[in-house]
Parts: sequence; C-alpha cells; structure tokens
Amino acid sequence: MVVDIAPMIVLGMVILTSLAFDFTNGFHDTANAMATSIATGALKPKAAVSLSAILNLVGAFLSVEVALTVTNSVIKIQDSTGAPNPALTADGGSALLLIVLSGLIGAILWNLLTWLLGLPSSSSHALFGGLIGATIAGLGFSAVKWVGTGAKLDGVVGKVILPALLSPVIASLVAMTGTWLIYRITKTVAEKFRNDGFRWGQIGSASLISLAHGMNDAQKTMGIITLALIASGQWHDLTAVPLWVKGACAMAIAMGTYIGGWRIIRTLGKGLVEIDSPQGLAADSASAATIIVSSHLGFALSTTHVATGSIIGTGLGRKGASVRWGVALRMLVAWLITLPSAALVAALTWGIGHLVGGLAGAFVVFAILLVAAGYMLWHSRKNPVGHHNVTDEWEASPEGLAPELPKEVVR
Repeated sequence: MVVDIAPMIVLGMVILTSLAFDFTNGFHDTANAMATSIATGALKPKAAVSLSAILNLVGAFLSVEVALTVTNSVIKIQDSTGAPNPALTADGGSALLLIVLSGLIGAILWNLLTWLLGLPSSSSHALFGGLIGATIAGLGFSAVKWVGTGAKLDGVVGKVILPALLSPVIASLVAMTGTWLIYRITKTVAEKFRNDGFRWGQIGSASLISLAHGMNDAQKTMGIITLALIASGQWHDLTAVPLWVKGACAMAIAMGTYIGGWRIIRTLGKGLVEIDSPQGLAADSASAATIIVSSHLGFALSTTHVATGSIIGTGLGRKGASVRWGVALRMLVAWLITLPSAALVAALTWGIGHLVGGLAGAFVVFAILLVAAGYMLWHSRKNPVGHHNVTDEWEASPEGLAPELPKEVVR
C-alpha cells in the first residue's frame, strides 16, 4: 500500500506559514498596546515590548472563542451534521490546504507591506481577507459563510465586518469621554504631578491591552491551524483547539511582539496625536475594555482599529489637542482596502498554485512568499526605525506618513 505523503507535507507548510503569520501579527500589533506608553515615557521602548510579549503569551491561553470563530464561522468545511465535509477532505484535504496556505500568504504579504509603510492596518482583516479570497477562488462564493442563521450574529458579516465598523467608533467615544473627564477632574493639579501619576496608570492599562491582544489575535492563528488539521483529518473536534496549537501560537505571537513593530509604534505614538500621560491612560483603558468584551463574545475584531480609534478619541477629548487628520485619512484608506487587497493576493496565489498543481504548486506559492517577504525586509533597511529613534519628533514627509528620520539618528 502506497501512502500519499503530499497532504502531510502541505499541512506542515500550512502550520509553518500560520506561525509565520502569527509572528508578523505580533510585531505588527505591538503598537496597539505600547505605542502610547512609549510616546509618553511611561515605559522605555525595550521594556515595553518585553512586557507586552509576556502578557501576549499568557493571554493566548485564556480563551478559545475567537479561535472557534475562525474555525467555524468564515468558510464552510462542515456538512449539515457539523462534521467535516467529506467532499473537501477526501483527498487528504489537499485542495482545502492550498486554500488556507494561499490565504495566509496574502495576509503575511499585506502585513509586511503595511509595516514597511508604517501603516497600522489590521492583521485580522488581512487574515480574513486572504482566507475569503482564496476560498472564493477555489470553491466559489457559496463556500464563504457570509451570515449566520436566524438572529444569531455569525459568519463574516456578524463576526468580522460589524465589529470592524463599530469597535473603533465605540473605543473613540469611550476614550474621548474618559479624556474629557480626566482633564476636568485634575485641572487644578500641576501638570508635572498629573503626568507622573498617570504614567503609572498607563503601565497597568497597557498591560491589560497586551493580555487582551493575546486573547484575541493569537487565537486567530489557532483557528487557522485547527482548520487545516480538520481538513487533513488530524483533528475532529469543532469545539476545541489542540493544546500544542495553543502553545505554538502563543510563543509565535510573543516572539513577534518582542521584536517590536517600531515603524507602526512610531506612527501610532507620534503621528496621530501628541499624547500626554492622561490621554494615554484613557486610550489604553478604552482599548482594553473593548477588546476583552469582544474576545469573550467571539468577535474577531481588529485590535489595530480599536487602538487607533481610542488614540483619535483622546485628541478629540482634550481641549487644545489636535489630530493629524492627514495621517488618520491614510490609515482609514488602508483599513478599507486591507480585506479586499489581501483577498486579491490570496486569490492570485491560489490560482498560481492550482495551475502548477499538486505538491509542486504548494512549493511554488511558498517560494513566492519567501521572495516577496525577503525583498520587503531588505528594503526596510534603507530607513530603519528601532527602539533608538522611535520617539523622535514627527516631521511629516511629502506623503504625510512614515517620515524620513534625520540621518544622524539612523544607525
């Protein structure tokens, strides 16, 4: 009896690529938790990313609701009984594994591109966009679970799109109100004492965001790997995630967080609003509350959208503060095109892999990922941003984003 090992090889590639995405998610989203604390001086840059990495690791083990959303609420791999669809898994899941692999590649390339540009776009929407685009290309529109049944909020619309629209608005309103109240209550306190006191509060609120980020974002990769294991027949429980998957994803996102997405930290911390400590505490508290509640409800929201909405809210809530709306507009454009852009890249990637066919097709699309990622990492070295210059003054470039740093600080 000849055993076809090709599906297992592709499964290994999917798991490796999933962890690579998780790693990029970590350094892409470090800014969500720590940008304000770094900008106000509450935490030193390296201490901030170290603390965030530890709490991301812990948070990844606290819930599985978002992971199950990814496994069950985006694409249809189950039949009417809830079991894996034999039509999709009969070949060892090879067809579905190529879809998942292509979706991950679309997400990773978009993450790296927006990181290179210093744009705080959504890793979550890049992931869902990639998965949706590859699924449509491989199985058609009907294979995407767009809406839930009855009044239940489920599917792409209920679990992804609605949270994407509502969460930044809610976070912004909460942060704006909190900022107004803080300055109102402490208006008789000397600015130095006020800022010093709120810096301690920022450490706690930023830590809470990191914990919440692990609860939400690490689980998305857990869901993807579990989806691949179901497709290949290695896992059959649609209500749980293997322990080793939790551990691997937790480590990957923690390591990515420790690396620090300095370009995006710079944009969020310095490019949107010049933040004082009271504003930072209000922004972090609003973000943490929104993310934690959404995680328990299984909403796979964008922590980037939430953090950005909170920071803008602090600029609106403080008298005399200003928001750099040019930067905010470019970020909004990036938000709008993230899901369709990642979907398009994933669909094209699936097309190439399907055209080549079989195991060779999977190797070809994996090679595309390596080449494209390598080029962007090489290009980033032309204007490096790190812990040594992340808090330098923001000087807008002609494009209004990711400004060139003074030559004397680039090293």
